[in-house]
Amino acid sequence: AVAGKEAAIFVPTGTMGNQLAIMLHTNPGEEILANEASHVRSIEAGAPQALSGVGFRTVAAPNGLIMPEDVDKAMDAAGFFPRIGLMVWENTHNISGGRVIPYEIFEKTSATARERGLSIHIDGARIFNAVAATGVETDKWAEHGDTIQFCFSKGLGAPVGSIVCGPKDTVDEIRYLRKRLGGGMRQAGVIAAAARVALAERDRLVEDHDLASELARGLADRFPGSVNVDDVETNMVRVNLDGLGMSWSEVNQRLAASGIKANAPFGGGWRLVTHRDVDSGDVSRLLEALG
Repeated sequence: AVAGKEAAIFVPTGTMGNQLAIMLHTNPGEEILANEASHVRSIEAGAPQALSGVGFRTVAAPNGLIMPEDVDKAMDAAGFFPRIGLMVWENTHNISGGRVIPYEIFEKTSATARERGLSIHIDGARIFNAVAATGVETDKWAEHGDTIQFCFSKGLGAPVGSIVCGPKDTVDEIRYLRKRLGGGMRQAGVIAAAARVALAERDRLVEDHDLASELARGLADRFPGSVNVDDVETNMVRVNLDGLGMSWSEVNQRLAASGIKANAPFGGGWRLVTHRDVDSGDVSRLLEALG
């Protein structure tokens, strides 16, 4: 069993996996309870609205959190508010810089959601980073969701692919919906071979976390105020450009001069991600390029 679930199905992307779960768990006109900075709400091109006809009831809290009282507040809303059909977790939380949802909160909020009759989907694109950071195994996180999606192509390091896990009857329905979205691939076996290798080597994720901490400390030492080292829990480092004392244009020019390409800042900061293809030497090279 994958993530302690009865069945699983391969999908091309994590976004497709999330959308298939939303299609399965909701009805048009309903809302999804999610953190306001969640991936499904902010970075999936309005897919829940376009494909499933659902909206969002959002929780304004840092680091992807949803508390038990947030669930009760949302469910207690009376009158003609849209019904809430699903709660979605994202763990680890991308926009906050790879922060881990504390397991105790995850467990208690999920229990409240179930008591209130909600289905639960876990966007676990980076769930193995949460495992590496906390020691809480995948099946312990997954038992609090009806479905869970995770990516082979994030920290695990496979070239492509994600998976959705759940009960067999649920996965059978997702297989039908996947065909509707064009996600059934006869090439899945070839792709899944790399995914199996990535899963087998998942214990190396702690190396990425250690390297991210090394990078964060290096930036904080050279550019005080650029990074909050305590916020680096997994393999992401969010950099405050004001703390660097440079404009993005200047940062980009310095990096380019050293042969380093960089994505532009997003969501209020510059995101640096460590992975299996970078090492301590690359961290030193980046720090030297920035000056």
